Amino acid sequence: MDSLVLIGSFCVFMVIGVPIAFSLGLSALVGAMWIDIPAEAVMLKISDGTDDFSLLAIPFFVLAGAIMAEGGMAYRLINLAKVLVGWIRGGLAVVNIFASTLFGTISGSSVADTASVGSIMIPQMVKQGYPRVFAVNLTICGSVQAVLIPPSHNAVIYSIAAGGSVSIAHLFLAGILPGALFGLCLVGLVLWTAQKRHMPKAEILTFRKSLKVVFDSVWGLGTVFIILGGILSGVFTATESAAVACVYAFVVTMLVYRDYKWKDLPKLMHRTVKTVAMVMLLIGVSAAFGYMMALMQIPAKATAFFLELTSNKYVMLMLVNVLLLLLGTFMDMAPMLLICTPILLPVMKTFGVDPVHFGMIMIVNLAIGLITPPVGPTLFVGCAIGQVSMEEVSRELWPFYAAMCTALLIITYVPALSLWIPGMYKL
Repeated sequence: MDSLVLIGSFCVFMVIGVPIAFSLGLSALVGAMWIDIPAEAVMLKISDGTDDFSLLAIPFFVLAGAIMAEGGMAYRLINLAKVLVGWIRGGLAVVNIFASTLFGTISGSSVADTASVGSIMIPQMVKQGYPRVFAVNLTICGSVQAVLIPPSHNAVIYSIAAGGSVSIAHLFLAGILPGALFGLCLVGLVLWTAQKRHMPKAEILTFRKSLKVVFDSVWGLGTVFIILGGILSGVFTATESAAVACVYAFVVTMLVYRDYKWKDLPKLMHRTVKTVAMVMLLIGVSAAFGYMMALMQIPAKATAFFLELTSNKYVMLMLVNVLLLLLGTFMDMAPMLLICTPILLPVMKTFGVDPVHFGMIMIVNLAIGLITPPVGPTLFVGCAIGQVSMEEVSRELWPFYAAMCTALLIITYVPALSLWIPGMYKL
């Protein structure tokens, strides 16, 4: 009955239109009153939830990504992608995916990726003769890589939801190969589609222009080397790398590229503060909600329930995948990580699944939800930029879903893909 009161009240608040952060907080208060816990305990847990040094990585990474996104980095990375892969049939479509990969290593956000890369690539693809809906679908699916490859804000959130027991640095490293596999599955679909539909080739740049493009993009790509290089060398932690990356992004954008105006900087800071405030509020109330779940022994009950369903590890992984894919269509990624991790992680540990590996499984599942109606923020942004309806896009998304689910299955059932690189480093 305790579980029903907590989760039921949360569902009721959601149905009547209460924002998810307030739904979590109010349902935690309802649960506290039901089991006769003082409301002050809930308030203290909200405060404790945001009092964590590792959470500093989120505002720093968000700010660094915003600075680079609006400072001309997306345009430079697209040009670099054209040099590397633009010469093959369907090359502009492959450029779109590769540019999303590169930009994802800076932004860590699929929405920012879609907005920055899509605003440039979708008009170019349409001009080259690609169907507009295809260009939009490719952009939004390619941008999903941003939540996998480092620096991933969602990896930080998963670590917090796991009680800080999972290393953020290991999660960053774990996302490299799954992110690359995700992109390769999309590239395979694009190459097959390009041959079938006789899609155009992009223009080949001269050697001098190519060299200029590569040199121009090196400054931006330095962010990646700072983050990963600093962590792997032990010079600084994942949180400290976020602060260094933020300073570096500011210097490159404002003093090297100089495409962004100083007068626009306060507006950018304001948008960043609003984004971070929403995330931190969500993390705080989720900590209180998780506290109530622990008191009501919901994770233990969920573990017992799943163990009754099956004792087969691989069947359980498939059931969890289906569950997360369905839940991801109705709720955004961050709250799903914060709510589901405390419930499902103990179950997965019982089956011998490594927490870092399960983090990748959760992130991939919920990332696919970002482009799935009815609640798909990346889908909405892509449709707005591409000037197409959500219905048009949804009708032609199925081949892309097939490619993404193929990557999901490989990531789920080949744990070495997520654990090999982190296993090489004791961080």
